[in-house]
Amino acid sequence: MINFFHPISTSLSPNIEKDDIQIAFKLFFQPWNWKFNKNSKFAQNPSNLLEDEFKKYLGVKYAISFNAGRSGLIAILNALKIKNGDEVLLQAFTCNSAVNPILKIKAKPVFVDIDDRLNLSPECLKKKITNHSKAIMVQHTFGWPAQMDKILEITRENNLYLIEDCAHSLGAKYKNKFCGTFGDVAFFSFGRDKIISSVFGGMVVTNNDEIGERLLNFREKLNYPSNFWIFQQLLHPVLMRFFVLPSYNLNQYLGRIVLGIFHKFLILSKGVYKKEKKGEISDYFPKKFPNALAILALNQFKKLKRFNEHRKKIAQFYEDNLKKNSLFIILPFIWGGQEAEISPSFMRYPILINKNIDDILKIARKRKIYLDDGWRKSPVVPPDTNLKKMEYNLGDCPKAEKVVKSILNLPTHIHISQKEAQKIVQFLNQKTF
Repeated sequence: MINFFHPISTSLSPNIEKDDIQIAFKLFFQPWNWKFNKNSKFAQNPSNLLEDEFKKYLGVKYAISFNAGRSGLIAILNALKIKNGDEVLLQAFTCNSAVNPILKIKAKPVFVDIDDRLNLSPECLKKKITNHSKAIMVQHTFGWPAQMDKILEITRENNLYLIEDCAHSLGAKYKNKFCGTFGDVAFFSFGRDKIISSVFGGMVVTNNDEIGERLLNFREKLNYPSNFWIFQQLLHPVLMRFFVLPSYNLNQYLGRIVLGIFHKFLILSKGVYKKEKKGEISDYFPKKFPNALAILALNQFKKLKRFNEHRKKIAQFYEDNLKKNSLFIILPFIWGGQEAEISPSFMRYPILINKNIDDILKIARKRKIYLDDGWRKSPVVPPDTNLKKMEYNLGDCPKAEKVVKSILNLPTHIHISQKEAQKIVQFLNQKTF
């Protein structure tokens, strides 16, 4: 039976559920509650409530919300006093949202190649550190924790700050400790296709008092986003559910047209703005986290455990059914109990295929299976990002450049049932590519 509202897709705002739609719809008619708390239902601002939930969940002293993960990163670089000419080391195969805040302050992004889990390689990291290096930013790609023991050792030996990019990894653990609690400071994202989603949103966490106070001071000076921007985000769950996703279910071209019209006429905002692909920061960032989106994020946070348990089951299903196919390379990791090396959050289930990915995606789209999430083709995504503006030189990170040509990210989100995962597996296991 076809789910009319949710085609099989890796992205396309996968976390939207009925209760999220209802909350967004109600808030749409309460513009007085969009920025500030004027709703007697809450004893304090929803953003403060969400911050308290993060503190309890991660066991941290500070949790400071922003209107996006990239806004949080801007605040972090400010709090660490990263300045013009300082080097921030980060992995290739990342999003331009992680690079642009570095460029904004005229610091230098230094790209490091990746390991077998698509995370920053400690061995390559050592070779890139110079006297100008000030911070390492480690990304837990698709929820797979990085090699934190080795990276922490390198960080301490060189007296560098460690920033954790946890945009993909809320709930992931390394040796029974949450990602986001290893470094000096970490940031999370609540973007439209992240672990939890409020369309836009982010959180910065730290246990360092000095950094925490600087972050609070930075946030205090920010404005809230405009009412128009908040209006776009509140419309997103409703229009995706009732117009965009059903259109994709009918026809891939119709889906693209409908979504394109909403973007063209600024009814919906894009996840990555055009100027961000050119090495610039949009005027929408950094801002405070508006009340309306904090309410959406709070509702999603209540579902975090269920979401991540579901992702793990679907990931296990993919592994069990794809590992015997010689066509695919499955990422190495250890499952299991408290003593397991890592416990991923599985925002995606990435596989590597020694075939033309464009051809595979084209065939899949004809079967109404949409697996292109934009995390491919380029060492800095989306694929149409200007690498020169990112200060990335082709050849700097050969392994990452090879991976982006062969990666396919499978969906694990709450709307992918085992039956739908089976359809994906059957498609991938066929011999017609």
